[in-house]
Amino acid sequence: MAGRVGFFDVETGGEMVLVLRRYGNEFQVIRRFGYRDRKYDEPFVVPADPETFLTDLASIPSVFAWLVPGLGSHLPAVLLHDGLVVARGEPPTHLGPPVTRAEADRILRDAMKELGTPVIRRWLIWTGAELGTVWVTRRHRWWWRILAVLTLTAVVALGSLATLDLFDVWNVLPWMGNRPWWEELLFGAVAAVAAPLVLSALWGRFWRAAAITGIGMAVLLHVTVAVILLSGVYWVLEKLVSWPEGLSPNVAKNLANVPDGTHDVGEPLNTTDIALTFPTRRERPAESTESSPF
Repeated sequence: MAGRVGFFDVETGGEMVLVLRRYGNEFQVIRRFGYRDRKYDEPFVVPADPETFLTDLASIPSVFAWLVPGLGSHLPAVLLHDGLVVARGEPPTHLGPPVTRAEADRILRDAMKELGTPVIRRWLIWTGAELGTVWVTRRHRWWWRILAVLTLTAVVALGSLATLDLFDVWNVLPWMGNRPWWEELLFGAVAAVAAPLVLSALWGRFWRAAAITGIGMAVLLHVTVAVILLSGVYWVLEKLVSWPEGLSPNVAKNLANVPDGTHDVGEPLNTTDIALTFPTRRERPAESTESSPF
């Protein structure tokens, strides 16, 4: 297997053909696909049982969908990760070597590289998966959860104070001071990177996930607030406009309320089949691995 990496179609061994069937707000992977990882002689096949495997695709909060969409080149890697990760006590949902959740996160990142996912986007997606691993599986979970909340709270608080300082509403941060606006903006940008890096030292071997999360939150704080406000305005308007039709801004609720008799006989309610093809990558040397940009 040396040098062979990437996704493939289980039935033909050629380019991957991903076939999804939508059930309301979830999807069933009805055609198995495989992935060869450079660290394992045996490939991973997902799902183990197409009849029972359901996924919500990439679980991206709606306020960040503009940055990391649910659909994209990363989709097969996300589905692979879903197949590799199971809750404690649940049976495997993939065929192949057993892996820990942390190893599944690493495979997710490498698989996205094989799919051509851009560097920043794949590290953002990996960070979300890694934070989920820390939140769910680490020993002394209460400590990690408190640390995560404190880290994000500190970044948001410093970003908010820096904004107030920039507009001379409250001059409280020493690195901002009473300087020209462009100097305050420059020092604020430096602090937006430096502060999360310092806080990430508390995370030990998970420092990269903490640093990416903190820097991303600091840089995107104002954009995120604006998107939340605009999303709230849209939700209220959609609620008012859709109410006469019995609909809501929530697509899943709308699909769940479709009356009987509006679908084909023998077809499960609210289903849609989607077929996507992902070309295989050329074989590459085994030593070509994902390197950290940090």
